Amino acid sequence: MSGGTGEGRAAGVREGAARPVRLGPKSVAALALIGAVGVVAFGWPLLADAGSGLAHARDAPWLFAALLPLLVAVVVATISESGMDAKAVAMLGVLAAVGAALRPLGAGTAGLEPMFFLMVLSGRVLGPGFGFVLGSVTMFASALLTGGVGPWMPFQMLSMGWFTMGAGLLPGPDRLRGRAELAMLAVYGFLAAFAYGTVMNLHGWTIITGMGSGISFVAGDPLHENLVRFLAYCAATSLGWDLGRAALTVVLTAAIGPTLLKALRRATRRAAFDARPAFERPDA
Repeated sequence: MSGGTGEGRAAGVREGAARPVRLGPKSVAALALIGAVGVVAFGWPLLADAGSGLAHARDAPWLFAALLPLLVAVVVATISESGMDAKAVAMLGVLAAVGAALRPLGAGTAGLEPMFFLMVLSGRVLGPGFGFVLGSVTMFASALLTGGVGPWMPFQMLSMGWFTMGAGLLPGPDRLRGRAELAMLAVYGFLAAFAYGTVMNLHGWTIITGMGSGISFVAGDPLHENLVRFLAYCAATSLGWDLGRAALTVVLTAAIGPTLLKALRRATRRAAFDARPAFERPDA
């Protein structure tokens, strides 16, 4: 009996450690607050009047100042609610450094950015809370590495955070494993790559002028008319770019995904991710 119990407990440790980090109420509250700030930051120009003097360059410093403490709040809340230690934070740093190093490899050519597939797999393993932080920190580090610091940076941080968080919200590994899990991640990466480009277009579109009446943003116009122009703008300027990003994400996920998922899950076990429930005994 003792041997069977030991085997079952060991299996529980392996399975529990492979699950994404669960969100507690504090983490959910912090992510909800970030989401609300992000929606306002991206969407307020659509509701502004013609004399508002649109300029995302002016609100970017305020957004960046608000984003940093909120990211820290997500990390602190996740650590306190899941019982993780400093090794988990160190893993975030390592993955962010790797992601930042991957970004310049494609040099943005035709949207070929290999960091996106790493964010999908990392978000899958780390869960939505740590996934959001990883995506944001990776984009910040890559901006410093490539000299891409500008008023667009906090918007990129938000968009990449949402991109990575979404992978952590997919059905858990206890439901899908193997080829089914890989196919799900590839489909998510394909669709989310387009979503990332669309959200970032919303930032740039409102401040670019002289594009023609069919696709230019017109401050003060009815929302539905501006949305029609926005869709035309996306199709005319970034559809091919987003397609390249999406296709590369799918190819790399299919080719390297199985090996990288195993490596990431092994690393989370060593970092004691979500270890507390794995050692709890029902009769304790």
